[in-house]
Amino acid sequence: MGGNQISKKGYDELSRQLKHLKTGKRREIAKAVNEAREQGDLRENAGYHEARKEQSLIESKIKELESRLKMAEIVEDEEKVKDIVSRGSKVKYMILDTKDVREYTIVSELEANALEKKISETTPVGSALMGAKKGDVLEVLAPMGVMKIKVMGVD
Repeated sequence: MGGNQISKKGYDELSRQLKHLKTGKRREIAKAVNEAREQGDLRENAGYHEARKEQSLIESKIKELESRLKMAEIVEDEEKVKDIVSRGSKVKYMILDTKDVREYTIVSELEANALEKKISETTPVGSALMGAKKGDVLEVLAPMGVMKIKVMGVD
């Protein structure tokens, strides 16, 4: 699997995020910077400094998304075989040592976003889960050592 592969749905979502940042957010931040600038002395203007910081973060995110989309290779989602983990599957699993239950969608590297519960098929857990089915117990070589996980469900 190449690190630049992305589903059509994932590509469209990243494009939507980029458009939102470039149009709405960029204008919103520029307005906040201008309003703060009008308040006078910029050295002691916390609002101005905060707006500039947010403006910098938005511009960095725009550059990151543009780069990811430029490198992206759109691939079709694999034909889903019922109950077997593949890209696009939502997987519920338990870490056996801690009994911690987690649920993630397996995606390409470009689509991965831990906050949205999307993990890459190239991560240790994502890679171990590929091809697994409900009931399988897997050993995952993670940064903190080997952990055993049990697949609780696949959608």
